[in-house]
Amino acid sequence: MTVSLLSVMFSAVISNNIVLSQYQGICPFLGVSKKMSSAAGMGFAVICVMAISSVFCWLVYNYLLVPLGIDYLYTMAFILVIASLVQLLEMALKRFSPTLYSALGVYLPLITTNCAILGTANSAVVFSGQGASFVYVFCVSVATGIGFLFAICLLAGVRLKTDKADIPQCMKGFPITLLAAAIMALAFAGFSGILAG
Repeated sequence: MTVSLLSVMFSAVISNNIVLSQYQGICPFLGVSKKMSSAAGMGFAVICVMAISSVFCWLVYNYLLVPLGIDYLYTMAFILVIASLVQLLEMALKRFSPTLYSALGVYLPLITTNCAILGTANSAVVFSGQGASFVYVFCVSVATGIGFLFAICLLAGVRLKTDKADIPQCMKGFPITLLAAAIMALAFAGFSGILAG
């Protein structure tokens, strides 16, 4: 079980990266990766929300929706859980880290509708059907968030280099960012055969 969990976690970070392999969470990935500090802040915010929301969604699904026979409402319930957690995170950042709060800007509330968060929470339902434990869901969610952090920080590093590079005028800004993200996705696709995930 431990080896299986570690391979699934490695897969979530590298070969099945939520952004570069599954193409979820692209909006904050492209929007917040202009500076390394804001990219890291967004990555850590996503890790927190993803891990906590997946665990809460697992609990809501297994101990509330299934016993009541309304498990078909899991998507609506998960959106409510995620929105509540993002509101709490937003209030905490506004109070304790105003600079990070202003750097993340509109992308912080967008975590609520980030399909990477909702997709990971929905995976908790799939894992529940396979008999996965609370700890398993938490570990995979954290690894998926770390994969998001890894990808967004890599793109932020590339964007710092391309901002100073001598590139054609027509490629400056968003076009070179899209090209860099595409090349990163191709590089990560090379890991897909290492682990089945």
